[in-house]
Amino acid sequence: MPSLIERKSGERQSIAIETTDAAHYTASRRRLTAVQRRWLAESGFEAAPGSFALLADASGKLVRVLVGVEAGDSLGALAGLPRQLPDALYHLADESVLGDAQQAALGWALGAYEFTRYRKAKRAPAKLAIPAADLKALEPLVAATAQVRDLVNTPTEDMGPKQLAEAVKQLGKTHKAKVREWVGDELLKANFPTIHAVGRASHRAPRLVELNWGKSGDPKLVVIGKGVCFDTGGLDLKPADGMRWMKKDMGGAAHAIALAGLIMQAKLPVRLSLLIPAVENAVSGNAMRPGEVITTRAGFTVEIDNTDAEGRLVLCDALAYGAEQQPDLMLDFATLTGAARVALGPDLPALFANHDDLADAALAAGRAVNDPLWRLPLWRPYRKMLESYLADFANGGPSRHAGAITAALYMERFVPDTTAWLHLDTYAWNDADRPGRPRGGEAMGVRAFFAFLQKRYTR
Repeated sequence: MPSLIERKSGERQSIAIETTDAAHYTASRRRLTAVQRRWLAESGFEAAPGSFALLADASGKLVRVLVGVEAGDSLGALAGLPRQLPDALYHLADESVLGDAQQAALGWALGAYEFTRYRKAKRAPAKLAIPAADLKALEPLVAATAQVRDLVNTPTEDMGPKQLAEAVKQLGKTHKAKVREWVGDELLKANFPTIHAVGRASHRAPRLVELNWGKSGDPKLVVIGKGVCFDTGGLDLKPADGMRWMKKDMGGAAHAIALAGLIMQAKLPVRLSLLIPAVENAVSGNAMRPGEVITTRAGFTVEIDNTDAEGRLVLCDALAYGAEQQPDLMLDFATLTGAARVALGPDLPALFANHDDLADAALAAGRAVNDPLWRLPLWRPYRKMLESYLADFANGGPSRHAGAITAALYMERFVPDTTAWLHLDTYAWNDADRPGRPRGGEAMGVRAFFAFLQKRYTR
């Protein structure tokens, strides 16, 4: 974690960062020399959120940074600084106006991220020295976020179904977990027909990857991630602007892989099963056609109303397989619907739950770690929108209403009422650069779900 290092006792080489706001700015100024106060006045610094001022001593050496912050926004307080401040070592001053120094350090680390697989880093980020305990707590979270971002940012040519499976295998190797996969026609033999149907048109074989870890006596936890490595829409082809960023349609898988890593690293007392259906929704002579009927793993027949509603198809076989294991809890991540983005925008993942207490606990965990979620209802009267005249139900319908809800309702059919289930419809993407949230792939809900699981399974 190059942007965060341990702060040694008696450290005198780092530069102090003092956060302040309009209410405390006068007190901040009193701690400065007359020359420094004059510089602030001449530069127009007024402690506005997001602004900062570099302060030098009499010899011209940088000795302090004043940063304007917004009350209550610890996570965003320092997030814009690692790539704006001079490359040096800094620490958070004791006089800082800040609610949670650990959250501020997390924001710093998230803001230091840069995807460098295809080009060199523009510059090294500035470093923040923090207490050893904070560093230990933050390292796994920062690494998990970087993993999600790296996986999502990688173009499909280098992140197809096989490469996504390799990420799971590497995770299994790191934590001594068992990994197996079903590839191509093996999916049909093992009764995963909808995963095969979605991915069969690609020159890269579809697959389902399973990782198992944990002790036999612990409660069963199933984590599932949508791994559509590229989504053309199939024969119901997306327009160019809708297809442009579809390398990110495996963002749910990236979230699930990162969460599984956090679970195993923390040694939570669970029997973990990670399921990643990995496919490419392509177009060719054997592509899945609108109007086809598929018998799913659960035995339901599904009419393909729209080949671009493929995510729920690959997930439904995985959900059915996960439910067969009679888990204590099953959860999934998916970049599932544009409707969720229309309803909640790009920053709030849509949370669905089949039990109110689960939803309440997940929402509370998200608030506690500044990783917000927003619940939408599983409103069962909307199931009629997925009715089919010749199959048990369809994967879509003519109505444009409640798209995120109907997608979740489709998936709910594959989860027994007795199985606790959380579904997160996440964007996994930042459309533009913001402090702590660089443009490109993003982890949305990983920290929230991990905090939720830590509380649920703490002995």
